[in-house]
Amino acid sequence: MADSKKKTNLQSSVSGVGGYDATASSGEPIQPSTAFTELLSREELDQMSTLQLIDLIARKLPPRHTSILDLIYLRDRIQQTEELNEQAREALEKLDAIVEKLRSPAFRVGTFLAAVDSDKAHVCLGGTDYVCRVDPAIPLTSLQIGQRVLCNEAFAVVQGLGFDRNGPIVRIDELLSDGRLRLGQESGLSPFVVQRSALLAKEKLKPAMEVRLDANQRVALEVIGMGKRIERSLETVTVLPWSAIGGQDAAVQAIRRSIEQPILHKELFRRFEHQVPKGFLLYGPPGCGKTLLGKATAYNLRQQLREQTGVDRPEFFLHVKGPEILNMWVGESERQVRDLFAQCRERASDGALAFLFIDEAESILGTRRAGRQSSILSTLVPMFCTEMDGIEPLQNVVVILASNRADLIDPAILRPGRIDRKIKVSRPDRTGAEQIYRIYLKDSLPLAEPSADLAKAVTDAHYAKTPDNQFLEIAFRSGRKEFLHRGDMASGAIIAAIVERSKSYAIDRSIEQGADSPITRDDLLLALRKEYEENDLFPPTDITEDWLKLTDFDPDNVIRLGPVRPRKNEGGSGVI
Repeated sequence: MADSKKKTNLQSSVSGVGGYDATASSGEPIQPSTAFTELLSREELDQMSTLQLIDLIARKLPPRHTSILDLIYLRDRIQQTEELNEQAREALEKLDAIVEKLRSPAFRVGTFLAAVDSDKAHVCLGGTDYVCRVDPAIPLTSLQIGQRVLCNEAFAVVQGLGFDRNGPIVRIDELLSDGRLRLGQESGLSPFVVQRSALLAKEKLKPAMEVRLDANQRVALEVIGMGKRIERSLETVTVLPWSAIGGQDAAVQAIRRSIEQPILHKELFRRFEHQVPKGFLLYGPPGCGKTLLGKATAYNLRQQLREQTGVDRPEFFLHVKGPEILNMWVGESERQVRDLFAQCRERASDGALAFLFIDEAESILGTRRAGRQSSILSTLVPMFCTEMDGIEPLQNVVVILASNRADLIDPAILRPGRIDRKIKVSRPDRTGAEQIYRIYLKDSLPLAEPSADLAKAVTDAHYAKTPDNQFLEIAFRSGRKEFLHRGDMASGAIIAAIVERSKSYAIDRSIEQGADSPITRDDLLLALRKEYEENDLFPPTDITEDWLKLTDFDPDNVIRLGPVRPRKNEGGSGVI
């Protein structure tokens, strides 16, 4: 009733304008005038907006009609209302879209394993395998093995993502014939098999390599390497001919006879059925060139093989410091020992000359004893022995151990069949020391005298049997006493330090004089005296056991061995 009354009032107000009756006698909706229908059809009028209709009415009015201003005002009001309505509609659409997104289920990320059909894919989601439909807009050929894919709530693949950049790192134990990888035991898990991703389809993989898996641990995605510890141990073989090593003629001949001959004369060794030595021990006082001999072995063996056979086999020198292998985690030290031998076997199978040089060997291969403190040695020594003569043969691999305390190495390591040759690296004699001096006093250096004269002069002073050169006092059980002089405790490291110190004297003098000053005989003699005065390379105590480690005397016959006390010279400076 109220709506009918309001409509009647609105029509009355409209019909009062210009005497126009807005209602039809039948009560039907108001129809446009014939003037409109003559211009446009009813369907076209219904498709026009309100503003367009107002503009059409305004064009029908005579110019300067009084209702034109009213129509302009009405048009502005309608336009403002429509803009507000449009803004409200856009805000409602955005709100509806946000609500729809918040209410929609989450998408799932899986790993694409294989194409099953033209529109189906084998996908691993959260460790479970699914055969999922693929969105027709996504070409199935564009998906690669190991790639991440996006699945909707219906487990359909709707988008292809890139390869995962994270995942666990595992170690390859074996390469299967079909390209799959057998992975080793990691973190207490059983060994398992994974397939290669598209990124590794043509990659040359090898056992002991570390690879990264996807989050579902089904596909190998990336090669990480061989392990940081082993990579740090690799060392480039430098140019080091035998002539660059002085004072060790006996050790050099023993090494060449034990290492070079079996490789250069294979047929002769095979005819005599002579077993090639597997390992060597270089032992002797510190600073006498054990590490230098190991490096020179790798370089010279390649040169000899090239000259005599014409075959150039690259050398692979794996230089490992003993303490580098020790690790606080259970089984990690043993794993590194296995990796070292595995890497050498692999390079030897590729045709390289493989050398495994372990410096300070007593730190990891010491004598096993019962107790908690030696638990690591109790497992490292058996692991080393197993690798030396285990099921997998150690062929074309030379194992060299270096130690200045060979008495601390476990006897199981040093037995024949493992470390077959023990080569002593002794302190240089007078002739050897002069040779070493000549090696370090090169002719290319600024020298005040010929290199041979300087080397002979400093060697005579170094090995002189004078009271000023007395260094150690030895008391035997028989009551006899002897003195060791500076020359008796010489080493290649001390000689190198003396030459380097003399260079510093010449440099300081050149700076003071403002001109080059060569190395003189006095520089070398002063460096010799200062080097032994500082006594940096020898035990600072009088404990007999510490000094016996540096000499070749029998401990059972020596009562006391200690440094000679300094005597004062006329100038008041201490001279040994």
